[in-house]
Amino acid sequence: MRKSHVLVTIVLAVGLLIAAPLGAQVIKETVPGITNFARVESTVACAGAITPQSVPEIKKYGFKSIINLRLAEEPGANVEAEAAAAKTAGLNYVHVPFNGQMPDPAAVDKFLTAITSPGVEPAFIHCAGGNRAALMWFIKRVEVDGWDINRATEEATALGLTSAPLKQFALTHIQAHKK
Repeated sequence: MRKSHVLVTIVLAVGLLIAAPLGAQVIKETVPGITNFARVESTVACAGAITPQSVPEIKKYGFKSIINLRLAEEPGANVEAEAAAAKTAGLNYVHVPFNGQMPDPAAVDKFLTAITSPGVEPAFIHCAGGNRAALMWFIKRVEVDGWDINRATEEATALGLTSAPLKQFALTHIQAHKK
């Protein structure tokens, strides 16, 4: 009977060690000047609106790049000031305008090219609320990293993907780009 208890304890311990990283990947934090900051370990952060003044904080977190998905004409989007702040902080800056109301697959392709370029990660990806940033990361997880839909959906939801139409857009994009 004692051996079976030891075996059960070992199996449970191994199971917890395997499950813990899978279930606790997304870390949400409050960062001044950044809306809805959520990061996946040190690989990526998805967030909403940021201010140019918050860019040095992004650098302090160890990110090498900022990928901005906001349209230049969105209220509060200051693409030029954000790009200048990124340059001053020594961060790569990529602007991939993505309209959540009229999603364009070409923007996804541009994002995937940017996020898979050498030296881009860890990357800070943002839009206005975090929904579009989580959407792009969701697509990347499936199309580039080879994750299954359920696992990628769980992570994307934790990162801020809340729009059913955007999720459907992602699933359609993923289906069209199956390897």
